[in-house]
Amino acid sequence: MENENNMQNPENKYPQPPFPKQKQEFPGTERAMNPLADHGEESYQGSGRLKGKKAIITGGDSGIGKAVAIAFAREGADILISYLSDMEDEDALDTAHYVEKAGQKCIVVKGDITVEDHCKRIVADAVAEFGQIDILVNNAAFQMARKSLQDIPSDEWAHTFAVNVHSMFYLCKAAEPHMKPGSSIINTTSVNAYHPSDDLLPYAATKAAIQNFTANLSQILLNGGKGIRVNAVAPGPVWTPLIPSTKWEDAAIFGDNTPIGRPGQPVEIAPSYVFLASEESSYISGATIPATGGRIAY
Repeated sequence: MENENNMQNPENKYPQPPFPKQKQEFPGTERAMNPLADHGEESYQGSGRLKGKKAIITGGDSGIGKAVAIAFAREGADILISYLSDMEDEDALDTAHYVEKAGQKCIVVKGDITVEDHCKRIVADAVAEFGQIDILVNNAAFQMARKSLQDIPSDEWAHTFAVNVHSMFYLCKAAEPHMKPGSSIINTTSVNAYHPSDDLLPYAATKAAIQNFTANLSQILLNGGKGIRVNAVAPGPVWTPLIPSTKWEDAAIFGDNTPIGRPGQPVEIAPSYVFLASEESSYISGATIPATGGRIAY
């Protein structure tokens, strides 16, 4: 509950499990979630920390990506959001609405980021519209819960790496020539990089790879005189459409294994991305910010 300093106990600040049982077709939609997620639509207040910046956010239609897009826009950035499929059109347009309501430009690009040419198109569209790229957020991800090693189809293993890791390489490679010193790349890893869930083997492996990629690319770009910082955010369990569409058997109790006792809301994760994109983090590169609900990330 709130006190006279407008502070609130994090344990009951947002909905706590158990939640209603629910299942969606992948990749899921925001409107079908129960309870609905909070992306900061009514609460996030910007202060010009990203004024004049131009950002690309993959998976920007929903979940963490949506919250980051809203926060970036309210901090003064123009946004390109990429997303996968027709199912997500409504969510993507809703995100664009909030970006434009904040007085910023928004480009919406649909397509499969496992295809390198599509990643090049995303970058080309951003450069054509904005003239520059200052922030690249590699946030889109795929996961599917499987009970055993034998339950994991080989093509699903490959697809998980294609979405979560290969696309990040494609986008960084395409964007780097258009990023000036002071620019920022932010990758979404996960608490699964430290404490992998036993039903998310491919996903957890990709998130560990993202940790290494982030640290390595940071050194390459700084030692190469590029002046581009590379960091990551490691969310814990966060209430997004990915959960009822890929981990539906656990949706009712999702997040109850954190010390805070509930899943995070996307609005609680977005400020870490704002910080890493801003000049306030100018001496930080190769680092990961854990936003895990109290789960230890090391």
